[in-house]
This record gives sequence, structure tokens and C-alpha cells, in this order.
Amino acid sequence: MLPALALVPGEPAGVGPELCVRLAQLPRQDCRLVAFADPDVLLAASQALSLPLRLLDEHAATEQPGDLRLRPVPNVAATTFGQTDARNATSVIQALTAAAQACLDGDFEGMVTGPVHKAAINAGGIAYTGTTELLAQHAGREVVMMLANDIVRVALVTTHLPLRAVPDAIQPALLRDCLRITRDALRQDFGIADPVIAVLGLNPHAGEAGHLGSEEIEVIEPVLADLRAQDWQLVGPLPADTAFLPQKLSGFDAVLAMYHDQGLPVLKYSGFEQAVNLTLGLPYPRVAVDHGTALDLAGRGLADPSSLFAATEQCARIALQRRRHRA
Repeated sequence: MLPALALVPGEPAGVGPELCVRLAQLPRQDCRLVAFADPDVLLAASQALSLPLRLLDEHAATEQPGDLRLRPVPNVAATTFGQTDARNATSVIQALTAAAQACLDGDFEGMVTGPVHKAAINAGGIAYTGTTELLAQHAGREVVMMLANDIVRVALVTTHLPLRAVPDAIQPALLRDCLRITRDALRQDFGIADPVIAVLGLNPHAGEAGHLGSEEIEVIEPVLADLRAQDWQLVGPLPADTAFLPQKLSGFDAVLAMYHDQGLPVLKYSGFEQAVNLTLGLPYPRVAVDHGTALDLAGRGLADPSSLFAATEQCARIALQRRRHRA
């Protein structure tokens, strides 16, 4: 049986709904999609793109290109593409948590999410730092954010922190947990039996033997040494400015970066359109697009759907890989 995946468009005024409409045009042979969304927004997006869309009951047995199964999550306010409305913040969060709960309940084997607008959600009175953090709290799990394309997988020790807070956040327990979650995901979700993980240093030149910072000596190197003694395949700490050279990347299954802008600019430069965002450590696979809401493009038919296509394909592959891993 094809894995069932929950599809959440994200911010209704952004490009998420129209990307879902474009996704619905493709014949699916890898998964069964059910959207958690406001039907009026999806239909408005299909009209804006002049593409057919027929919304089906989530339990519909068959579908054709242009069809999309739906579990309705109505918005509070009518949507105008390109203009966020804080009144819809609750609906955005409800769609995410309803899809997440359906995955925990076993109704779905994975979750694909479109872009959300953090400022609009916070303006609606909901404290929100990101969907990764939201889903981690909902599931009661420690998670790791990983972004990936066909060239490199980059996991993050810290995510949405001010740069001045990063050194204090990088503690042995956090680093050890991030490495464990990343290694487990490479084995469970990607089928890599003995993954090799490159670990970046925090400071320029990985601290230059303590002359440019002590975090490598005091925190990173002891953790790596301890895990290597348990036969983990770990390389580093490496200087971030040379770790992504192609000849080095070919020997790594993933790179662990210390902070958001240390690893992600390289990944996005190497293939932004096909990049996806994965939340490692959840009881179910969650894969998201690697771009924002693009309000200036919403409703104009100009948004590139490549990342959502890639996220859906990746989530379906991981769902099947988890089945094999459990067998």
C-alpha cells in the first residue's frame, strides 16, 4: 500500500496553497496525499493559476490529476493572496497540529508542510519560533533540523538563536543528542548502516588550536572522542570554510553545523530549488519546503513548486524506508 501523507499548505496568503494545487496536478505513484487546509483558499489558488482542482473526501478511494483529498481546516478570515491576516494564525497552527496528531494516531505515515509566516502567527497572539520547534513540543521529542538536497545533508546543533547566544548553547549534552538523533535518522530514514558525519567547529579555522576560541577543545572534541570510542564514524571538528569542498563532501553522509547560517548558505547555494527541510527525531517523517511564503509572488502563478515536489517525494521515500527498517 502507498503511504498516506498529510499535506499542510502553511500560510494561506502565501504561495503554499498554489504549490499544493500544482502538486495535485501530478499523477502520484509514491503516496496518497490528504491536505489539511481551508477548501476556499485551495479553490481560489486553482482559479488564480487557471488549473483544475477537485477536492475529494479524505477517504476517497481513487483520484486523478487535478484531484486532492481534503480534511478541512477553515480559516477565520477570508484570504487575500499576498496579505497576511493575524486572525488566521490559529487556523495555521490548527492545521499543523491536527496533521501532526493524525500522524501520531497512525492515520498517516508522514507529513509534508509548506511555508509559514512567523510574524503573522506571532501577531495573532501565538508564541511561535518555527514549525520544527512546534512539532517537537507536540510530540514530546528532542529533534534536529536537517536541510538536504542531492548534494549535501546539513543538520544543525542550534536553529533559530541569535548569534551571540550560540556559544553558550553548545553544551556536551546537546551536541551528543544532536549526533545521536542525526545518526539514528541516517540509519532509519536513509538506510545508511554506518553513517559518516562531519562535525564543524564553531570558530574560524575550528578554533586554530585554541587561538581563535576554546569551544572545540573544551566541548566538541571530547564528545567526538567519546563517541568514536563507541565505533561512531565522526570527522572533525572541521573548519567550516573548507568542509564543503566537493572532494571532502563525497566522504560524508551528513554535515553537522553548529548554527543556522554556518551550514545553510552553502546548502542553498548548491541547490536551493530542490532543497528540503527535515525534522529528525519525530515518531513520523516530516519534510518541509526550504523557502518562505513569498508573499510578493502569491496568487500570480510565478512560484517554483520544485521544493514541495521534492519534499513530497522525500517524505514518501522515508515512510517506505521506515517500513523496511521496522520489518
